[in-house]
Amino acid sequence: MFPRFALALAALILASCAAPPRPVELASAPVLPLALDSDFQFRKMKRFINQPATFQPTENETINFDRKRVNHGALSADERRQREGTYFDFFWRARRPADLTVRFEYRQAKLGNAVRAQEVSYEQAKGTVKTSFAVTGDDFQWDGPVTAWRCLLIENKRIVGFTQSYLWK
Repeated sequence: MFPRFALALAALILASCAAPPRPVELASAPVLPLALDSDFQFRKMKRFINQPATFQPTENETINFDRKRVNHGALSADERRQREGTYFDFFWRARRPADLTVRFEYRQAKLGNAVRAQEVSYEQAKGTVKTSFAVTGDDFQWDGPVTAWRCLLIENKRIVGFTQSYLWK
């Protein structure tokens, strides 16, 4: 009995330590049909811009925490520069289990209308999920800040949910 319990506890601990899936950058973002489904919806979006040159002093602990969290562990000037950029957190919900892909499409200031994209895939996702994307480092330094964005929930190569910035066309 005890070995089974210990094995189950070890498996639970290892599963809880698993890192969230990393976004994959796409070479191109194919256009997909729109088939909205009420079982999938975006709940909230949080954006954080990490650009120390423009930081203003604040007593807001949430902002100070985000600044410290993003830059934690960056020792050299190059490491800090690679962490400069825009961080996006999308909170979404799936009411039924489904294989979903979350695609983040965005435009940057120096690229005009060119659309870049990142994706994260989930197997049998259900419940409330947080997906994080970041445009940082050389992409941010050379191509500029994100000017417009949209985030899609994709099931079977169909868009079942989305949210977008006001400037997205």
